[in-house]
Amino acid sequence: MDSRGRPRYVLEQIAERYPIVMHGVSLSIGSTEPLDFDYLRKLKALAVDVNPRWISDHICWTGVAGRNTHDLLPIPFTEESLNHVVERLRIVQDFLERRVVMGNPSSYVTFASSTMDEWQFVARMANEADCGLLLDVNNVYVSCFNHAMDPRKFIASLPHDRVVQFHLAGHSNYSTHLIDTHDDHVVGPVWELYRFAREITGGVSTLLEWDAKIPPFPVLHAEVLKARKVVADGAGLASTGPASSVANGDLVVEQVAAAAPVPHPLHHVLPEVG
Repeated sequence: MDSRGRPRYVLEQIAERYPIVMHGVSLSIGSTEPLDFDYLRKLKALAVDVNPRWISDHICWTGVAGRNTHDLLPIPFTEESLNHVVERLRIVQDFLERRVVMGNPSSYVTFASSTMDEWQFVARMANEADCGLLLDVNNVYVSCFNHAMDPRKFIASLPHDRVVQFHLAGHSNYSTHLIDTHDDHVVGPVWELYRFAREITGGVSTLLEWDAKIPPFPVLHAEVLKARKVVADGAGLASTGPASSVANGDLVVEQVAAAAPVPHPLHHVLPEVG
């Protein structure tokens, strides 16, 4: 957000030609720390410059005592926590003068104090805060595997008219648990969940994330085309390509797949993003 010079020039050139969305990891909406209005001012200024279709972040907290871990840390799913998150979302949306879009993170631990399922929390949060939802299909699969939950029930229980975007990514399987690493191909069960999610939501835009061990572009593009195939014919797709086919890289690459031209329920924009 603080970049100027050539990085900002390049971003502005892209924004003139293509639709832009903003996706962050530092809103820390679940934290008990005061909201960071310095961060929010910078976020708002960037949004003014690039005119994004939406701004998204995660239902989590990322730090305490002024320190940002840049990790998506889980929150307890309680009435107190829900009221806290909803109130903060209302303040953030008022400040930014736009609805925000909140995504479900992957999680590896749960709280004994939770009194509702994650999907109940997410659904109530979206409706009470009047925000959009980013449905990260891979994160649903990872969290449900780790906590023995039903991923289809998770997706089916969300308010589908609030879903703005799908995220897809690869993860690492350690037999007893999955880690959301964004460094490999999307696996078959996640493709099947994606097909199911598209069927029940009517289809919105799709983002494929591959953030580490980034492969040559043709490998990444082939993965994006799988999403396009799901969009085109509704068929489930199996994962292809071994991890050994992935080359090392240190750039963050996110590729957007095409989606059916259904007007977005919150912003009335077409979901296809090239």
